[in-house]
Amino acid sequence: MRDSRSNWSETLHHLRDGRVLRIGLLGFSSGLPLLLVFGTLSFWLAEAKIDRSTIGYISWVALAYAVKVLWSPLVDQLRIPWLAQRFGRRRGWLLLSQLLVCIGLIGMASTDPSVNLSRMVIFAFMVAVSSATQDIVVDAYRIETAEVRLQGIMAGIYTSGYRLAMFVSSAGALALAAWIDVEDAGYQYASWRAVYLVMAGLMGVGILTTLLSPEPDVAAPSFRDERWWAWVRRAIIEPFSEFLARYGARALLLLALIATYRISDIVMGVIANVFYIDTGFTKDQIAIVVKTFGVAMTVAGGLVGGVLTYRVGVMRMMFIGGVLAAATNVIFAVLAMVGQDDWLLVIAVGCDTFSAGIASSAFIAYLSALTNVAYSATQYALFSSLMLLLPKFVGGFSGAIVEATNYPMFFGLTALMGIPVLALVVLVRRVVPIESTSLGK
Repeated sequence: MRDSRSNWSETLHHLRDGRVLRIGLLGFSSGLPLLLVFGTLSFWLAEAKIDRSTIGYISWVALAYAVKVLWSPLVDQLRIPWLAQRFGRRRGWLLLSQLLVCIGLIGMASTDPSVNLSRMVIFAFMVAVSSATQDIVVDAYRIETAEVRLQGIMAGIYTSGYRLAMFVSSAGALALAAWIDVEDAGYQYASWRAVYLVMAGLMGVGILTTLLSPEPDVAAPSFRDERWWAWVRRAIIEPFSEFLARYGARALLLLALIATYRISDIVMGVIANVFYIDTGFTKDQIAIVVKTFGVAMTVAGGLVGGVLTYRVGVMRMMFIGGVLAAATNVIFAVLAMVGQDDWLLVIAVGCDTFSAGIASSAFIAYLSALTNVAYSATQYALFSSLMLLLPKFVGGFSGAIVEATNYPMFFGLTALMGIPVLALVVLVRRVVPIESTSLGK
């Protein structure tokens, strides 16, 4: 039996694996567009004097990420002409989606929303759909290029790359816009045009990674001789029926865990920015602590979570992540009672984002372990969509809950939401064991 130092050396050695580096770069490519059609775009529209209700409606373009399961069977099974022959099935889809994101961002950059808002919405929708498609392919690529035991580390590096890109496309984009607009003369379309052109250029990270990466060694389906209903059955029905057949009635238990695991931090996160403002923190404080320090802690949590998931197993880390997600909400309840306290804000944000990184790494590894590589894109898209739907729906009522109660009670309620999740983790670990001994710990 090898000693623990040898085991840790083996674990850390995987961080130098080329597959891990590739998935980190693809994670950056996946994370970059999200806030460019959501938070950062909202800031741009607000500066352009677009009314709040319209900005809220435009934010619905980001729902593409929650309903990507609808077109995931096409991404999973269809081969794109010429691109598939030249680059392979997965890399063909990756290149197409990345190029469309890049084109959409250039289109947004070339549009002044104060002059042509409809055109801006069209390009933002194009970016959202293309970005969600890229997510489908990257998830499938990650699952197909590494064994199950390595998925924890892969998930941690992917999460780190994703969060780093979100930092670049939020705090980085705002800082760049402010730096270009040196006169601070109100709304300046030219500064936002430059920002979105730079972001389009950064999509080159993903494009170059795709070009230099190998195609997964997984047999590609062929439907040339099948009738259309046979294709529908194989591409759309079988991915879901296979999951139900594999787990039977236990599939409902798994889906319940997937639908609720992130509910504590997602519901809390919906109202977090409003809470910071209501408590009296300035925009500069929010930018430094939440957008910069918070992202750094998420990246660190993702790395730690990925390594620990590899070492101690995904189920144990999912339980630990669930405990941390609920417990850190209690710190926000304390902050709400204390009021504006800079150091307590740092502690609350740091603990919350670090624990979110840990929980995300373990959860991504778990979803990967549940996925059949024959239907990797479709099944993982189902899981990731289900992961968001219930928390996002419940989160829509967060403002009303705060108005009916107060912030300390609201944060306390979100912490209590984590208790049934912990019970589900324990129950699932007992009745639905994962095949891999490493992930099943």
